[in-house]
Amino acid sequence: MSPDLSQQGHRALLEKLALPHHAGAAYRALLATGPAALPTIRDGLRHGNGDVRLRCCQFFDQFLSPEVMEDLLALLHDPDERVRCMTLHVLGCDRCKQGSCRPDEAAVLPRAIALLEKDPDAHVRAHAIGLVGRWVHSNPNAAAALARARRFDASPAVRKKAGWYLPGGAIHRRTLPKTARGRGRRAPA
Repeated sequence: MSPDLSQQGHRALLEKLALPHHAGAAYRALLATGPAALPTIRDGLRHGNGDVRLRCCQFFDQFLSPEVMEDLLALLHDPDERVRCMTLHVLGCDRCKQGSCRPDEAAVLPRAIALLEKDPDAHVRAHAIGLVGRWVHSNPNAAAALARARRFDASPAVRKKAGWYLPGGAIHRRTLPKTARGRGRRAPA
């Protein structure tokens, strides 16, 4: 498919995302068009089909832009837990992104903490840990939420993952700011 698709062509591909045997090819074609598909993809975030919303959210894992941030934040309340998980991933993962758009801590962290503490789905809570963990070294609210999850969450998997982000945990050590990592090391004699 050509990356020069019209908006009408994007709309046809969007509708194919709801069809399991067409969804993969349609998604790849939309990805190939890149930001030109943005208006259609944004519409797809409100589509009645959860598979379509999921793929549209996934699109922003590569093409996140400031103008879609409110749309993504609204998806944190999507009825489909897969969409909530993907939204948390999109907001928290830097490896997949093109460009420099990053979520704003003030807008994202309180919502991620709310999902970590209240979402009925353990997978969503586990994904929320990754997003909350982005700020564990700089925000005491993030550290406190992770500590509560480590101690009180009903899911052993969620409790275990929260521990990775707390002091002594593998991810906590790996993500320590360089100045903090240098403390405690002895200078060579």
